[in-house]
Amino acid sequence: MQLQEGKKVYFASDQHLGAPNDEESRIRELRFVNWLNQIKPDCQVLFLLGDLFDFWFEYKQVVPRGFVRILGKLAELSDSGIKIYFFTGNHDLWMRDYLEKEIGMEVFHDRKQFQINQTKFFIAHGDGLGPGDKGYKRMKKLFRNKVAQFFFYLLHPDFAVWLGINMSLKNKLISGDEDVKFLGEEKEWLAQYARRKLEKEHFDYFVFGHRHMPMEIQVGENSFYMNLGDWVNHFTYAVFDGAELKLERDVAQ
Repeated sequence: MQLQEGKKVYFASDQHLGAPNDEESRIRELRFVNWLNQIKPDCQVLFLLGDLFDFWFEYKQVVPRGFVRILGKLAELSDSGIKIYFFTGNHDLWMRDYLEKEIGMEVFHDRKQFQINQTKFFIAHGDGLGPGDKGYKRMKKLFRNKVAQFFFYLLHPDFAVWLGINMSLKNKLISGDEDVKFLGEEKEWLAQYARRKLEKEHFDYFVFGHRHMPMEIQVGENSFYMNLGDWVNHFTYAVFDGAELKLERDVAQ
């Protein structure tokens, strides 16, 4: 991928729209839409690294209620020529082809590598990577199981979505205690994962979400792990100008 002159690449993650309730979610949705308006003039590529929605499940003929403003804005950006890559997170991993067909996004369900200009990126939501968290990894296998998805699909959409939203909130997966504690540069599990990847192949940047904490950690001589934070508490994002990746914070107007 080669950036055009004056264009940039933007990265954002963990908006968790729909949580903790419609009123608070709407405020954050409007703020994120406003940010998308601000970056539109110089944005060539937009990476969304998962958990855009706090819960998402696609039926063949049914779309979850809400999110009209964000979906409309993303469609507008896509129609204007901005390339949008979406990585499913642990809250929206049941995404199928709706966003691809209706908006024109390219959706990934696993980690991917990109080269932008001469810079190599390793990109993923971040859930299930690195050491530990075996309970969640087992749960993720269940959620990705086609049989489990089929039985959930058989539920009436009103009940299924209500159940999914309540499970998400009760399990405190938005920003639980473990997501807001910095473990130290050596103990952060995604940084550990990045260091192990570097033993086999060089990357300039590892970009993840999931941790809900904006952070930048040097993991190699010329390699950095960057976590995007979230749009629940931090309202942070990253921007790449063709040479350098920087972590920045949205200042609400």
